Amino acid sequence: MTESRFLYGANVHANGIRQHYLRYGGQGQTMVLIPGITSPAITWGFVAEELARTFDVYVPDVRGRGLSATGPDLDYDLDSYAADVRGFIDALHLADVVLTGHSMGARIAIRAARVNADGLSRLVLVDPPVSGPGRRAYPAKLDWYTESIRLARQGMTAEDMLRFCPSWTEEQRALRAEWLHTCDELATRITFEKFHTEDIHQDIPHLRTPATLVVATRGGVILPEDEAEILALNPSIAVKHVPEAGHMIPWDNLEGFVAAVGV
Repeated sequence: MTESRFLYGANVHANGIRQHYLRYGGQGQTMVLIPGITSPAITWGFVAEELARTFDVYVPDVRGRGLSATGPDLDYDLDSYAADVRGFIDALHLADVVLTGHSMGARIAIRAARVNADGLSRLVLVDPPVSGPGRRAYPAKLDWYTESIRLARQGMTAEDMLRFCPSWTEEQRALRAEWLHTCDELATRITFEKFHTEDIHQDIPHLRTPATLVVATRGGVILPEDEAEILALNPSIAVKHVPEAGHMIPWDNLEGFVAAVGV
């Protein structure tokens, strides 16, 4: 059995809320990895383990998920999420950060880097939803998220999760079944709605941090015309495609994902 690179979990008060995070590796350049809409930090553990071969990896629970602050009194808009990332980086005095985000997390990274790029050395934007005002809808359906969250609140098994994540391993499904109940349904609903009302394209021309767009070849989230538009807005962005991978890229092709990130 390979020795784990997991170091510890901790909490930090940043941007006015409790932010829980996991740390892997402890050596190398700092990476802050922001998960997607219903992915608590721990579900990215197997990915962080690989990235920690090279990076000092911090994986925060986004507000409304995992062990970070949650509840109806919090805001779940892109500016609030981005402010959390800035607060997290500043509270832990992180520098030379590779800010990596998947899906929702990539949208957050784009907004955070536009607002304040201090301490950021590179962006890795993994399959961000390109939906927004006047654009085509995000291909996933809200019910997929909300139904599984409700079942998780009642108690789910890896077998129960099979119909939601048929290509995942039993271990991955068991971990999601264990932790999905920590994803607040209201936060998920609001975030999903804002996929369609908040526009990341307005931010892309203003990015000054070197960025890589990582695209799933069979994800359906970013199409060739979306790539073309993003590059027209900011020609400096590099694009890497991960073969044989849907939107949850590392679950389908971990090796390809790690290579695209640039480990």
